[in-house]
Amino acid sequence: MEEQVGKLWDRLITRAARGGHAQARVTLAEIEKTAGILFRALGGDGGLKLVASQSAAHGARRAWLKRLAGADARAAPAGRDGGTLRLPPAIDVFPDKALNRDLYLWLAALAAAGADDTAPWVVMNQARTRATLARYPGLAARYRRLVRALLPLRPDPNRLPADAARRESAIRRALLEPGSVDELPLARRPPWPVALWLYPLDPLQLTEPAPDVAPEAGGRLRDPAERRRLRAERVPAPGKDRGILIYRFEALLSWAEYVKVDRATEEGDDADAEQAARDMDVLSVTRDSEKVAARVRFDLDLPPESGDDTPLGDGVLLPEWDYRRQRLLPDHVRIEPLIAAGAEPVELPAPLRATARRLRHQFEALVQGRQWLRGQDQGNVVDLDAYLRKQAERRHHGDISMDGLYLDQRKRSRDLACLLLADLSLSTDAWVNDRLRVIDVVRDALFLFSEALGATGDRFALYGFSSRRREHVRFHTLKEFGEDYGARVRGRIQAIRPGFYTRMGAAIRQATTLLGRETAGQRLLLLLTDGKPNDLDLYEGRYGIEDTRRALHEARRAGLQPFCVTIDREAGSYLPYLFGSDTYTVLRDPSELPRRLPLLYARLTR
Repeated sequence: MEEQVGKLWDRLITRAARGGHAQARVTLAEIEKTAGILFRALGGDGGLKLVASQSAAHGARRAWLKRLAGADARAAPAGRDGGTLRLPPAIDVFPDKALNRDLYLWLAALAAAGADDTAPWVVMNQARTRATLARYPGLAARYRRLVRALLPLRPDPNRLPADAARRESAIRRALLEPGSVDELPLARRPPWPVALWLYPLDPLQLTEPAPDVAPEAGGRLRDPAERRRLRAERVPAPGKDRGILIYRFEALLSWAEYVKVDRATEEGDDADAEQAARDMDVLSVTRDSEKVAARVRFDLDLPPESGDDTPLGDGVLLPEWDYRRQRLLPDHVRIEPLIAAGAEPVELPAPLRATARRLRHQFEALVQGRQWLRGQDQGNVVDLDAYLRKQAERRHHGDISMDGLYLDQRKRSRDLACLLLADLSLSTDAWVNDRLRVIDVVRDALFLFSEALGATGDRFALYGFSSRRREHVRFHTLKEFGEDYGARVRGRIQAIRPGFYTRMGAAIRQATTLLGRETAGQRLLLLLTDGKPNDLDLYEGRYGIEDTRRALHEARRAGLQPFCVTIDREAGSYLPYLFGSDTYTVLRDPSELPRRLPLLYARLTR
């Protein structure tokens, strides 16, 4: 009975104290695409990724009922850093859903404005507001509506202590007249969060979950909407002398408390670990010799070194673009060319043979077709358009040559070369459905792609890549340009398996070198991937994105035609920045890759 009364009382108090307007809530998932487009259209950094911000305790003064219920103690502020634009996962500040949507768009516009981020917080936000309204006057009416709706929801200065009242009055004045407040008055507590402003972010952030790590067999692919940025701090590693810890567990107050005590590593799954990390305000991380996370990642069905591929030479040193210094780092990355050791020649798998026959017939017809050539001096058909045009020019300009009045049909000639570069990183070990992993889908796509191109006679090469830091970028040779497609090549394709990480820029540079040696009129660099660039070192995040973008620019300057095929559901947030428009495609259903890839090649080379 006491427990039931307690639950009823808790629900009653929580409902009475809860802030926000749930019926008018707008989520980031609903507005993410629009906000991202607006941010970039207003001049925002195209390399920033839009993610949900992490909630944190704001420490502002709350009414006694909210303190009693433990409500509204945390907030998820908007902000930006060198790699991400962070917006609240949901906004229910206003009772009007349209105003909550406008608030998302205003925060995106505010983040796009240039300002001195080293200035005090209140000065920086006023400067961003003034710059945004001056450059885009059409946003002024929306901003005034948001301010008018926000002020009644903020604490009343007449009911606050003197120091807090002075600070709140200054914030209200800064909202109404941006640029009028040079500094905030001192107060014992932080101010109530200002929904229309951006907040500074800590220099060190951790991404959750770790990218490019395959889920367990039978596991699901994580919903991109669940990814958030978690605040973190680095702390020194505790001592290795393990002793007896005597502590009253009822005195533990929260997950957020960090105690510098070395505890023995416990292997195994902790179902509550992820939720505990989400609940922490700041994650405390350190380095030691154990490296549990690395060991977990590399024990997922990875091949032993004794059965690894055979190296082809001592490796190739390549540069890498450091966007922070705005320069190429020479000889910074080592490419390790490899070939499958002991790959036995195999026939095409039986389930693919019917599809392969159909594709061969389609591509043979593509090659055997004939095309009409205009402007010929001889031919079987008179070009009436050319004849009428020549007659009109003769009447107006006098004597005009009557050459090139015939149409002629000739067999098509295909002067092209294609290099297909397949991402073989650890994430390809994830399951697409109950029967297939991503690596199985990639393998079938390589089989059918090769069967189709074998019918055309087009020159093509197949390579795969994965990486483990900059010293080990594994570049797997599946088929070289001068090699015939046959059972031995199929054996190498059959032998591919998930590798490590995705240092995409280095792989693209190596592919550019190989494809650049071809003399064909059209040289297509086809990239097949399931995720964005990443690695264990600095290549994670913005660094990898910028290096890959630079490598693609180098490929275009070399006369190549890069195109990306991806099954990554998050690709829309970074591929336009990497490849530009009309140079990539996203397959929502990964199982369609084997069928769609050859048809896509036919469209790109017709």
